[in-house]
Amino acid sequence: MPRIRRGRAVFLLVGLLAAGFSALTWASYKREIRQERERVSTGSRIARTPCGPIEYAVAGDGPPVLLVHGAGGGFDQGLEFGAPLARSGLRVIAMSRFGYLRTPLPPDASAAAQADAHACLLDALGVSRAAVVGASAGAPSAMQFALRHPDRCSALVLMVPAVYVPRAGGAPPMKTPAGTRFLFDTALKSDFFFWAAIRLARPVLSRAILATPPEVVKNADAGEQARVGGLLRHILPVSARRLGLLNDAAVTSLLPRYELERIAVPTLVISMADDLFGTFDGARYTAEHVPGARFIGYPTGGHVWAGHQEEIVAEVAAFLSGVDSQKSIVDSR
Repeated sequence: MPRIRRGRAVFLLVGLLAAGFSALTWASYKREIRQERERVSTGSRIARTPCGPIEYAVAGDGPPVLLVHGAGGGFDQGLEFGAPLARSGLRVIAMSRFGYLRTPLPPDASAAAQADAHACLLDALGVSRAAVVGASAGAPSAMQFALRHPDRCSALVLMVPAVYVPRAGGAPPMKTPAGTRFLFDTALKSDFFFWAAIRLARPVLSRAILATPPEVVKNADAGEQARVGGLLRHILPVSARRLGLLNDAAVTSLLPRYELERIAVPTLVISMADDLFGTFDGARYTAEHVPGARFIGYPTGGHVWAGHQEEIVAEVAAFLSGVDSQKSIVDSR
């Protein structure tokens, strides 16, 4: 075969292989994004409330616990963390906050407005009082719930919380890991790009989106690695969470100091020293100023507490069960 023809054949073969690979990649994406959309389209309900429609799901029986998810979440993220709490004898109520999945973003989506929506959801479910667990960007509204609706809040748990901490020079309350802003403008705008990034740049996403050092995930056991991988996958479909992500970015960039001394319920605060969002100092500061609060700090684990899931779930379950036991003793007197 002449050299020119041989070159054309090689070029054609490479082109066909590239086209085939692209087709397989696109088919894999379409299959997996369909699965993720089906996952978040089942298992939840919509409560029609004076605060607007609120998506929620309930698991378990027992004392009610409202789970307030972090950035990139939804009712599904709450249920994933809440499943072992439900098995421990608690009634888990997981909602989608403003701008996430089927809960629309209203004109006022502040932490205070979100807290009022938490109360609206409890009203719709006939729940007079509940413990509240707020994680990451869900912490501001959880704290506001304890302040604005003290008679509705029986206990407060803040996990890797986005909270105020005094900083020199008026720095924002949360740090932004390298690459986060870039990913916000690229991968987090597109289901396909985020799906591709999970497969091609998982360590980058671990650092920039989950704010967790990749080596911490690598050194965790297989079960924890799978859990962290699931957290990334379950941000999909990101298109159904983008408004909430943008709102969380705005809310957490301007957090004021709340009246921590007025929080009058049992409070547990948890964070990791290597959280790349820098929540550790703020979490400790919050615990120091909420009367009687307990602080649990770990040296490693990142923002998703890699390597500590079972331990933290056990701590939260024991804390909430203890609060309910004390309430039962008081009520019986």
